[in-house]
Amino acid sequence: MSKEFDIVVIGSGIAGLTAGLTAARLARSTLVVTGDALGGQLLNIEKIDGYPGFPEGVPGYDLCPIGQEQATAAGAEFTMAAVTKLERSGDAWTVVTPTESVAARAVILATGTRLRDLGLANESTLQGKGVSQCASCDAPLLGDRPVVVAGGGDSALQEALTLGEHCSSVTIVHHGPAFTAQAAYRSLVEANSKITAVAESEIAEILGEEAVTGVRVRHTATGETSELDCEAVFVFVGLQPNTAFLDDGSVLDDAGYIVTDTAMRTQLPGLFAAGTVRAGNACRAAAAAGDGATAATAADRFLADGQWRE
Repeated sequence: MSKEFDIVVIGSGIAGLTAGLTAARLARSTLVVTGDALGGQLLNIEKIDGYPGFPEGVPGYDLCPIGQEQATAAGAEFTMAAVTKLERSGDAWTVVTPTESVAARAVILATGTRLRDLGLANESTLQGKGVSQCASCDAPLLGDRPVVVAGGGDSALQEALTLGEHCSSVTIVHHGPAFTAQAAYRSLVEANSKITAVAESEIAEILGEEAVTGVRVRHTATGETSELDCEAVFVFVGLQPNTAFLDDGSVLDDAGYIVTDTAMRTQLPGLFAAGTVRAGNACRAAAAAGDGATAATAADRFLADGQWRE
């Protein structure tokens, strides 16, 4: 017989951790299924800015363990497993992992997103040999060497700033005429003499056989190409929601994100979503935490009377 919980939270980023904490504090039996690692995308972020209580910013690898400690202290249980299926079972849900099935009266999906890749031929073969998606992990190993960052959003600029502390030069290659990142990051990048930008361009090829030696860059309007010498390429060209395990696509939009109302409720009773996996999310850690608290509160109200209510 499967274990039974009032609320099962799937995901261990700040949305999932806050949902687990809130649900446990509401005296609901709560299980947080963390996947392969605690923290999700935040683990690779050297400094999360704009999160309340941390005026100087906070590393994701510090923030997430704090969230887990709080949730555990409040009574939430944790298990490290990947969810392979989510099934509706009468008035409840069954959360299936490779090792067990867990019954839940309500489920909060906080599975987050993963970084997209460039889709280039040798990108995967050069992973760990110059191709990376974690500046805080690999920048100290590169020393005084040139690197390239693909992307123009918050993550790309944050990583470029981290790389600028270690590398001789950082070139940001991005599609648009201007960065899409928030103004605070744009200002820091523009003030950093080590960082330059190549706008309206894309990486067409990663050069090198045993290790990265450079990239071929293509202008998106003219098609003209040029080569940049570098010893590493950091890829931050967008996000993909982690929703492949959902058999019922009725809760997803065309891009695979989960559609909710302002209370984090999907159209399926007892199913909620929070954080960056949710359609229309703000893509900020503080907003994800708010989503988690809102989803857990809505789940508690749902369990109180068995139906949606404001």
